[in-house]
Amino acid sequence: MGSLDLSRFIINEYTSNSYFDYPSFKSAIHTSIRALDIVLDENLPNHPLKKQRKASRDFRNIGLGVFGLATALFKMRIPYGSERSKDLIDSIFEFMFIESVFASNNLAREKGTFPKYNDSVFESRIIKNHFTENQIEELKIHGLRNCSLLSIAPAGSIGTMMMRSTSAEPEYAIKYNRKTHNLDDSYDIYCDEAQYYLDLTGESKLPDYFVCSKDVHWKDRVDMQAVIQRHIDTGISSTVNLPNDTTVEEVEQLYLYAWKKKIKGITIFRDGCKREGILTTGSISEDEVKEQLKHVPTNAIGKKRKLVTGCGSLHTLAFFDPSTGDLLETYLNKGSTGGCNNFMIGLSRMLSLAARAGASIDDIVDQLKSTGTCSSYAVRRATKKDTSLGSCCPMAIANALLDMHGEMQSEIKSGIVPESKPQEIIPDIIFESNAVCPECGSALAFEGGCSTCKNCGYSKCS
Repeated sequence: MGSLDLSRFIINEYTSNSYFDYPSFKSAIHTSIRALDIVLDENLPNHPLKKQRKASRDFRNIGLGVFGLATALFKMRIPYGSERSKDLIDSIFEFMFIESVFASNNLAREKGTFPKYNDSVFESRIIKNHFTENQIEELKIHGLRNCSLLSIAPAGSIGTMMMRSTSAEPEYAIKYNRKTHNLDDSYDIYCDEAQYYLDLTGESKLPDYFVCSKDVHWKDRVDMQAVIQRHIDTGISSTVNLPNDTTVEEVEQLYLYAWKKKIKGITIFRDGCKREGILTTGSISEDEVKEQLKHVPTNAIGKKRKLVTGCGSLHTLAFFDPSTGDLLETYLNKGSTGGCNNFMIGLSRMLSLAARAGASIDDIVDQLKSTGTCSSYAVRRATKKDTSLGSCCPMAIANALLDMHGEMQSEIKSGIVPESKPQEIIPDIIFESNAVCPECGSALAFEGGCSTCKNCGYSKCS
């Protein structure tokens, strides 16, 4: 597969005399088809499976695509999704398919057709929609070198590296954040073409034709893909980015409309969904963060481990999702023999928050195990030799959570997950409705037989 940068074929950019350079585009298409055909031979022995090598050899499928379409429209001062843009891309992609077929026909005359070739390939609808009967008869004389020719790949990395819009999609945003999972990093991107325009013209504001994905109505977005699909003999990778207020009914309408337009496939991403997008335009609010936290169902499965630490016993209670086995909440409570129980309460709440926010059990365990050795733990291990696995309380908790999670996963796989009846959890802190702290005036909380101020630390026990 390979992609051509459509923005490179715009002449007289950002003027009323701008136009698309079809002669140069034709030359690039023929060169690219030949190059991809050569790459196909070079890569043939690298396919891991015999059936893959056979399919590549028998059909010689290649996929020439594009990127920089939105950038090209910027340069021609045409808004993405407008009627002018639809007419233009109809012309460009029709030209691209026709010339790709001619290029493959020329290669067949020179090197021969693909092994499984027969004339029935010219009976396809896409061929008949682009060539006259006389042209088809001439093409049949030498046939085609490749069974398929065009495919619009995502081109995300290519577009970003070349500082152009990706695939045939609109520019995502003028400024956005791109996440790179394999590098565990993210970085801010400002649309290079937008900055180029401002530097070129000296203007301080972008014109209206610099539209982004949020500015294009989903119906126009589907229409654009439908126009391109007429001229693509395989598929198009395409994601429609939708705003957060998009309803379920609108999503249904989008898919049905795409189906009626005979689009082979389409993907949507609604801003603010459970899975964060690769591209984002900014941070989300505190309320949105709370909305994205996992809900703990009343039928969550609870498991318990009693640990022995340097300060005595530690009760570890964990609740798991009954369908996936994911950790949802933890409760840690020290025994009567000592230790900092308030610390354990705080740790359990932070573990619960991390789990509900989507942190994996492996990440949680990794953080807990990245701690040092507790002197009390070491002394008890040396004297009584009864401590739980680990060298401190966080490590012991990590091992217990990992053990319970593994047990939960095994039960789910074997189909023996016990049914957990909904139960009400009685809070350990009760705020007194009328009582106020005599020191600072904040509300008092009643816990453990004492009235305590969470603000200044005042306490009075009954």
